[in-house]
Amino acid sequence: MPLSFSKTGDVVQVSRINGNESVKKHLSDLGFVVGEKVSVISAIGNGNIIVKVKDSRVAIDRLLADKIIV
Repeated sequence: MPLSFSKTGDVVQVSRINGNESVKKHLSDLGFVVGEKVSVISAIGNGNIIVKVKDSRVAIDRLLADKIIV
């Protein structure tokens, strides 16, 4: 399922990253790599999400969260 479907408090693991190479590179730079655990800190109803990944808090919009499959 896409990361955008996750709820506050969920801990999920990245299984795949979709998108073109620049999107994959950007998400990789933020810490979203296959196998990485992600903790959902805040999930807003419109799909925007704040997560903890590799000891950093990251806010991403729904378009990017839809490309991260967990």
